[in-house]
Amino acid sequence: MVEFDAIIVGAGPAGCACAYTLAKQQLKVLLIERGKFAGSKNMWGGALYGPVLGDLSPEFLKEAPIERYVKRRILSLLSEESYFSLESAVNNESPDVPQDGAIILRAKFDRWFAEKARKAGAILANGVQVEDLLWKDGSIVGVKVGKDEIHGSVVVACDGVNSILAQKAGLKAELNPVGVKQGVKEVIKLPLETIEQRFNIQGNEGIAWEFLGKCTRGLPGGGFIYTNKDSLSVGVVVQLNALLENKVKANDLLEDFKRQPVVARLIDGGTLVEYSSHLIPTYGVSSTSRLFSDRFLITGDAAGLVLGTGLILEGANFAIASGIAAAKAIVRAKETGDFSAKALSHYQRLLEDNFVLKDFKTFKKMTHVLENPRLYSTYPDLVCSLWHKIHTNDGNPRKSVRQLLKEELKGRVSWWQLARDLIHMGGSL
Repeated sequence: MVEFDAIIVGAGPAGCACAYTLAKQQLKVLLIERGKFAGSKNMWGGALYGPVLGDLSPEFLKEAPIERYVKRRILSLLSEESYFSLESAVNNESPDVPQDGAIILRAKFDRWFAEKARKAGAILANGVQVEDLLWKDGSIVGVKVGKDEIHGSVVVACDGVNSILAQKAGLKAELNPVGVKQGVKEVIKLPLETIEQRFNIQGNEGIAWEFLGKCTRGLPGGGFIYTNKDSLSVGVVVQLNALLENKVKANDLLEDFKRQPVVARLIDGGTLVEYSSHLIPTYGVSSTSRLFSDRFLITGDAAGLVLGTGLILEGANFAIASGIAAAKAIVRAKETGDFSAKALSHYQRLLEDNFVLKDFKTFKKMTHVLENPRLYSTYPDLVCSLWHKIHTNDGNPRKSVRQLLKEELKGRVSWWQLARDLIHMGGSL
């Protein structure tokens, strides 16, 4: 009977980071991916932030299939007739700093990452569906694949937001629509020259552009555009329970978003080459969340490690960091021969000591702030209308900004409610 030191289920960023780290330490690793290849079932077109990829290997930042580096970030508020944007830019001449964001396509990135783990010594099994955990005397001892039983000292669940393995291990309840968002995305192909002209970028420069307001019909969520080399990732992310309660389809919202004039101009003439849908955890990680048990660890989306604050939306970096931490805990357990929950609790301590759980602690109140429906309808409309009126010259005497604001607030929201919302948001940030 072949026994692995670690069986890793899911070859996304967390699983690949864990497998690579363990394989480099000469441990026997099995990396299982249910798709035909790593990344084949992933819907994601966004940016990888921070230096975590370089933490694995300095060469990875040069070798990884990065589309572009984030040169500019834009947040736009959409109303029925106009939009208002806030923009920030990186002034360095060569915008290839990983902290600013590296735009990637998961179908390319995950496949490359999984191959790195395989070359480091991990066994990569594509097209394999793990159906259950394998138990003996009340302890997890591996996984079941069809009629086959695969034994391992530790099982690492990297199987996404709806982690069946984490549920079977007793560490997660069934998925609650309140705690997740549904993302739908299209990859729209355009000539490189067209993208650079329309977005005013060149070389390896890229843009991460996010939208709030009209694009989600007032439901909690937003739209996004990321510039790839010769394509655009265009999509919307919306709270799942809001979609179900209002009987709205996420794909209909995506079509609404694409019809917005500012978006329609950017994607005009493009060819659809990919469509995908995905669930994204928004419940986060609380101080009482337990990410380990005897011979079992949870990482990445399966652990809810996606940080969404309205101003920040990051997940891939948290996934990679959690995969590295899981590997370090397993190496330590291997050295002592102890794979108990007590020994593997070192994994959670590592997450508490680095940015992962510290960031979730810092922004723990933001989930409730983002449930405020005024963020997705009232305030985008108000800001767009106010900004337009401030700059309108119709030949009549101008009104003060305070007077214009008072007119805009009337019938929409009270001064008291506005103050409460601002204080609530400021305190959460």
